[in-house]
Amino acid sequence: MDVVTLTPADADATVALWGACNLTRPWNDAHADYARALAGPSSTVLGVRDGEALVGTVMVGGDGHRGWVYYLAADPGRRGEGIGRALMAAAEGWLVAHDLPKVQFMVRTANTEVLTFYARLGYEEQDVVVLGRRLDAPAH
Repeated sequence: MDVVTLTPADADATVALWGACNLTRPWNDAHADYARALAGPSSTVLGVRDGEALVGTVMVGGDGHRGWVYYLAADPGRRGEGIGRALMAAAEGWLVAHDLPKVQFMVRTANTEVLTFYARLGYEEQDVVVLGRRLDAPAH
């Protein structure tokens, strides 16, 4: 299974796949996320194709200390074929090549199927709390 670096021309297909995998939210601009990932040297989006069809993606980047993975998506009709596993291996390889010794990511707690997938890959829940707020909304 070949994992390739995606380009700006892949934006619509990528965002459509993210939507089909229930990874997008109305308050996040997925197209902007995609463009930002491709714009800088510290992140990218990788993908798997079957012919012309995009069947899997992962966004990967580093903050200088840790590697981060976002938007891991495998076509829902193609799950169980190793697409997600291949993409995570490629993301880990990208992080190692960029000298980032740790990878982490966030999964919604209700997404138990995905949590099981990551556990099978050897990932463990970390003893941290993720905090955040929108910067385009007024602080309280």
